[in-house]
Amino acid sequence: MLVSITVIVFTTLIYGLIHSGLASLEAKALARGWWGPATDRWYRLAYNLFAAVSLLPVLALPALFPDRRLYAIPFPWVLLTLAGQALAAAALLVGVVQTGAWTFLGIQQVFHAPASEPHRLVATGLYRYVRHPLYTAGLVFIWLSPVMTANLLTLYVGFTAYLIIGAWFEERKLLREFGEAYADYKKRTPMLIPYFHRPKRND
Repeated sequence: MLVSITVIVFTTLIYGLIHSGLASLEAKALARGWWGPATDRWYRLAYNLFAAVSLLPVLALPALFPDRRLYAIPFPWVLLTLAGQALAAAALLVGVVQTGAWTFLGIQQVFHAPASEPHRLVATGLYRYVRHPLYTAGLVFIWLSPVMTANLLTLYVGFTAYLIIGAWFEERKLLREFGEAYADYKKRTPMLIPYFHRPKRND
């Protein structure tokens, strides 16, 4: 059991470091220096494909090692967790659409050269309540898993740590890209846990 936990933690850490490193502005600039400005067209798509393919062996690890079930949510309560996962998946889809699905996937950039002006800062819809709704939805989805094992718990803790740290690095990049606009957005919008409040009335 200790071996499996160690391997899962180490693999998740390596995946997170590579994933975050390739998403950095420095990595994009390095690729542009190697292969020229045309890199901007395909970098996002190549990054997404690499991230998806390299994630598969990480997800397979819990099934490759001896494991122990911690709990399984019984019927009918399992319906609540499944409904929560469905809502999280829907929120994930909505968040992708709000940022521009084709741009998010990297397909838009392949057929159209990236614009010279900065990207649009999205602060409406789900982004009105949290700065990283995709991360929030992902965390809700995994932690509402109706079955939990020791290996899955290790993997989910690793993913949670990675998403929190990754959000911090991503915000450094967004501050460099959007400057004061993102700093102001950051002050009024929580990172991952939404809160809802009514607008203040003028007395």
